[in-house]
Amino acid sequence: MSWSPWPRPGTDMLLTVTDLEHRYKGAPEPVFAGLEQSFEPGTLTAVTGPSGCGKSTLLYVLALMLAPSAGSVRWDGVDVHALADADRARLRAGHVGFVFQDAVLDLSRTAEDNVLEAAWFAGIDPDEARSSARELMERFGVGDRADHRPGEVSGGQAQRIALCRALVKAPSIVFADEPSGNLDAVSADVVWDALAEAAASGATVIVATHDDARAATAGARLRLEP
Repeated sequence: MSWSPWPRPGTDMLLTVTDLEHRYKGAPEPVFAGLEQSFEPGTLTAVTGPSGCGKSTLLYVLALMLAPSAGSVRWDGVDVHALADADRARLRAGHVGFVFQDAVLDLSRTAEDNVLEAAWFAGIDPDEARSSARELMERFGVGDRADHRPGEVSGGQAQRIALCRALVKAPSIVFADEPSGNLDAVSADVVWDALAEAAASGATVIVATHDDARAATAGARLRLEP
């Protein structure tokens, strides 16, 4: 299947999954199977369920980091896992922001360069990207850490930097895997509020979380069972 580019990041993107299954190689049972769900633009969907039920795996499949064993994932009607590897990589670079549980910052780069990396892969103008990166870092209270390396900032600051990296290109889709699980209450509020604001601005936001209180505030909810 050939790939045709969508408009630049920030465009509304509807995600739908049909009869979705993922089974790790050699595993006797799938992590999840028969999953049917739509993830709407402008909505924060909280994915909940006990440990081991497949929350993280689902995010990786939706974000084109893992291939499903069966079923389909469609972005605006396009079966994205039927695309070539290079085309899927371009889609991830251009349209996806991902916040990992443990920040996953490059220890050899400054905080600002970690944020900018996502914008460079998306092909955003360097001056525009740097301006957006600095604005986000100031907004989330890590502007004064721009020249620091990840080993020189706290865990909460690292996650805020990772949040800036995810949002710097105004992505159509934002994934967050337990983004507040290792944070203090103040940092957790900052991260969750930013994700909710991204949804309010039109992004499709999908968050895996164990936090039932925060999940209850989401616009939609998907519960997975083991």
